[in-house]
Amino acid sequence: MLSVIIPANNEEALLGTCLESLLASEPPACCVEIVVVANGCNDNTAGIAREFQTRVEARGWKMQVLDLTKGGKIRALNAGDAVASLPWRAYLDADVTVSPTLLDQLCRALDGPKARYASGNLRITAEGWVSKAYAATYRKVPFIARGVPGCGLFAVNAAGRARWGQFPDIISDDTFVRLLFRQEERIAVKARYNWPLVEGFGNLVRVRRRQDRGVRQVAALYPELCKNDEKSVLGITGKLALLARNPVGFTMYSSVALAVRLGDTNSGLAGVNANLPDWSRGR
Repeated sequence: MLSVIIPANNEEALLGTCLESLLASEPPACCVEIVVVANGCNDNTAGIAREFQTRVEARGWKMQVLDLTKGGKIRALNAGDAVASLPWRAYLDADVTVSPTLLDQLCRALDGPKARYASGNLRITAEGWVSKAYAATYRKVPFIARGVPGCGLFAVNAAGRARWGQFPDIISDDTFVRLLFRQEERIAVKARYNWPLVEGFGNLVRVRRRQDRGVRQVAALYPELCKNDEKSVLGITGKLALLARNPVGFTMYSSVALAVRLGDTNSGLAGVNANLPDWSRGR
């Protein structure tokens, strides 16, 4: 019932770990298909994916590997959707790893006739001290701590997937899909998945700027979806609490946010043009 679509651009170093984590899954409560969409790659991403095909099929799952000449995450998502054979869809970034019980819990959460959106228990990971400090506060902001953000992984059942056609040419596909669902239609399962941050201050600023532009773009192009957004605001009291709990992490997080605001002089749709270079990945 669940097609897992993995867009992958030059991910030969990370895709194998992602696929290994899927293969380590406990038997899920639904049929599974894996669709890897290598797009615009100049490395062996597609070859790495094909090396897993026999093992995937030995589990009784299906697997398809597409190798697109042109890059672009939206193009890859639409190509994967076009060939996927199962009605429920999970969209998984190639640098994400899932815990063994996640697929089963997603299948159980999506089961039923009503439209559902589901994701796992997000675990933000980092290696260097700068990104670790940033992550320590990022994990505590209301959107991450209390919501179902779907960063790097989100899934919908058939009724949920029917809420949109092709992915539109936008920056933030996860924001667009999440806001198609009311808060009560979004389900957070307990099983974890790992979502890695980029390393270093400059890369954090670059990715955060693109994330912010993506959110503004969805709000500008699809204002009717804003009613489904979480209304949690950290506020001055919450900020002071984060500062007191972790001064270094709060300072790093705030410094990245300030650098984004100072560097992003564009506003409106001019500053959120979907024709930017290919999406900034989690790493």
